[in-house]
Amino acid sequence: MLAAYACDPARSRGRRFPQSAAPTRTEFQRDRDRIVHSSAFRRLVYKTQVFLNHEGDLFRTRMTHSLEVAQLGRSMARTLRLNEDLVEAIALAHDLGHTPFGHAGQDALHDCMRAYGGFEHNLQSLRVVDELEQRYPHYDGLNLCFETREGILKHCSAANAQSLESQEPPYADGAGGVGARFLLRQQPSLEAQLCNLADEIAYNAHDIDDGVRSGLISMEQVREVPLFDRHCAEALAEHPQLGTPANHKRLLYESTRRMLSAQVYDVIEATQAAMASHSVASLDAVRHAPPLVVFSQPMGAGARVLKAFLMRALYRHPVVVHKMDAARAVVGDLFAAYLAAPHEMAVPYADPQASPLRSLQRRVADYVAGMTDRFALREHARLTGKNALV
Repeated sequence: MLAAYACDPARSRGRRFPQSAAPTRTEFQRDRDRIVHSSAFRRLVYKTQVFLNHEGDLFRTRMTHSLEVAQLGRSMARTLRLNEDLVEAIALAHDLGHTPFGHAGQDALHDCMRAYGGFEHNLQSLRVVDELEQRYPHYDGLNLCFETREGILKHCSAANAQSLESQEPPYADGAGGVGARFLLRQQPSLEAQLCNLADEIAYNAHDIDDGVRSGLISMEQVREVPLFDRHCAEALAEHPQLGTPANHKRLLYESTRRMLSAQVYDVIEATQAAMASHSVASLDAVRHAPPLVVFSQPMGAGARVLKAFLMRALYRHPVVVHKMDAARAVVGDLFAAYLAAPHEMAVPYADPQASPLRSLQRRVADYVAGMTDRFALREHARLTGKNALV
């Protein structure tokens, strides 16, 4: 039973290109299925989260991260009586625009595109589902519902929002397109807000897991973070055998599991309290309220300390920084090589007639952004003769 403030697929604002309803699926289920079957989604399995794809088979990738976000999001959505299918669709699509090599690749591509409008992975995810996927005979993109597209677009500058609005079709309710809320300073749906927080919860937890398992950070270091240490101490109190070296992994998993559960329950309770405080009873009220899917104040403070620790101890670890510097160079080299020789790109990126509205620089950025880690390395070796990241 959906709450009155949830997104109802029967009342979706619709698609950019109208289509008749599916006989056995809701509109949001249909969106989820289109995302799962897209080429961009399949490529996520070979795109970096923190550790590069070739560094180990068990480290998270963009795909496993997206699946974890979807799982956490659905769990919370069910209790809050939000639309689980919409949450899942947004979660599975939110990283489709990420470059190879994680944030290092994004930073490098933004530097290359700085004079041509820049590059931002969140906006690129929307470009993927709106333009770059080519699976249907009558239009580009996946033709997703407004509500799914809105959730994918987590951040957007005023200039980009205005540009998006100029390209949006007119909607029957006259409320504007996916860029309008950034110009009107309104909030997205609760399903979109929930995915944003599920994303944060997921990557904080799995980066601890991957960081400790990689040997770059230790359990002793992570226990300096109060949010993690509290759950680690509880696990040891209940299961003293987890303190032995042989049970090191079990202790890590149990502590992380407890921390995840505590954050999920906190979000549910804090969100219910926020909605009650603002007397939210409709989707329109959600849009005009402040952010409602939130941590409690103590949990939010604990999560910020955890994020600061991961930034300092893992993301800026000398080993990670060295790899990311090399990755930035790969992306920069690829951009320069394709700019000088566009024919080296695949069709349709190499053909200006296939995409007459996009500049060469944007076509190169789209091509590079869509690469997996290993394809980028192969192309870099082919075009430059260098063996990077070895």
